[in-house]
Amino acid sequence: MRKPRCRSLETAKFSHTGSGRAWILTQIATALFFPHLNSPTYRLLDPTLILLTTKLESNNWLFYSLFFPGLIVCGALCICLVIVLWGLRLLLQRKKKSVSARKNRKNPILRNSFLLYPKAVYVVYTGDVNVNGQQILEGAFRRFNIRLTCPVQFVFLKKRYLVEDSQYPHFTLLGQSLGSIFLGWEALMQCVPDVYIDSMGYAFTLPLFKYIGGCRVGSYVHYPTISTDMLSVVKNQNVGFNNATFITKNPFLSKVKLIYYYLFAFIYGLVGSCSDVVMVNSSWTLNHILSLWKVGNCTNIVYPPCDVQTFLDIPLHEKKMTPGHILVSIGQFRPEKNHPLQIKAFAKLLDKKVAESPSSLKLVLIGGCRNKDDELRVNQLRRLSEDLGVQEHVEFKINIPFDELKNYLSRATIGLHTMWNEHFGIGVVECMAAGTIILAHNSGGPKLDIVVPHEGDITGFLAESEEGYAETMAHILSLSAERRLQIRKNARESIRRFSDQEFEVTFLSSVEKLFK
Repeated sequence: MRKPRCRSLETAKFSHTGSGRAWILTQIATALFFPHLNSPTYRLLDPTLILLTTKLESNNWLFYSLFFPGLIVCGALCICLVIVLWGLRLLLQRKKKSVSARKNRKNPILRNSFLLYPKAVYVVYTGDVNVNGQQILEGAFRRFNIRLTCPVQFVFLKKRYLVEDSQYPHFTLLGQSLGSIFLGWEALMQCVPDVYIDSMGYAFTLPLFKYIGGCRVGSYVHYPTISTDMLSVVKNQNVGFNNATFITKNPFLSKVKLIYYYLFAFIYGLVGSCSDVVMVNSSWTLNHILSLWKVGNCTNIVYPPCDVQTFLDIPLHEKKMTPGHILVSIGQFRPEKNHPLQIKAFAKLLDKKVAESPSSLKLVLIGGCRNKDDELRVNQLRRLSEDLGVQEHVEFKINIPFDELKNYLSRATIGLHTMWNEHFGIGVVECMAAGTIILAHNSGGPKLDIVVPHEGDITGFLAESEEGYAETMAHILSLSAERRLQIRKNARESIRRFSDQEFEVTFLSSVEKLFK
């Protein structure tokens, strides 16, 4: 009797591979994934089915034949990467030791103003390559009334453009964060510190300085790069500064952006957790950092230094140096400051014609312009004032000296703040210290830390909408002079906890771990 023309699976496999080693591998694969194929019935199957199955098992053979070499290659690449990173670390450490040996420790470049660390050398990384160190110090004194008594060494970085948002019209957070890594590498190549404290929000530089530079790293977080509030805005498809209208109208784009934000938040938490010491500037920032970085054991609130003493010198009285009332706003002309809300609310206030004739009311917007975009924004605000017909009552003061700022605050009745989720609000503190009655946004640092009751009495007011701001301004102007004076006194007493001296104490106690 004639035998069937089909060959057994074993024969087909063996002749197909032409290799005993491959045959053994496919036998193992067959036993694992196709145990039924070893039955006698299979030997009598149709040749076409045998050919199809043989091709499938050939693919299995290819997978298993490449699996172990692939593991070896991946392992070798990982080892090479570790060796390269370790070599870079040793190179930077040798460079740091070489620089330290050449320094005269009896006459360091900087003697830290903090008495606890008199021999510390203070180095500032800066991207302001168009100015020198002396000009930077003069600018700090002119704008913030800060005068350093010790010299500072500045390291000028040429790659700051890598962290500018204008470079990344899309995926801005990711682009700036990756750019900060290259900027951090440039900084490391010029100066390898013993202690690195990031106060600019470049969290992605923390693992670079810690694991490659061998530094002890700390962070002073003013505003998290991404927050749970930002995630909520995208998730709920709300229009915001970080969520364009065309994305909110497209469910698919909203889903994609939400996934992008969640992935970025996860990575942001990983790099942030590399910090040995974490300082945050408000309760609002603390809540977000704890939820993202999960470093509660080394995180402290350190309120930023506010030069309250300078403003406390302004005498408290019902301000009648000029007729009517002045309303001031302090803050850089950035989108998130929401200056349009101030102008629109002020226009509603003028329509109400409260307390006195509208001509006696004036809104003064005081702020800094960093670049052409900020200047363009100011021009847009001017046009908004014209469109609302209030241009005669609105003034803009750009990059004014500190003395002029102090003069305006001494004459103002109300201080305005309209930024949603302001991380802290130094401008709010300055207004309260100067004796103005603050009207801040009902969110963030102003709500949680600053405009809070003092000994059971109010220290200021909070609002959210145009109508809310207009009504609250009208209410403040309708108060008696005695009641306004009492609110000013309460505010002054409450903001003493934000003084320079208080900052020095809390900052030193927080960074002590880095110097041990």
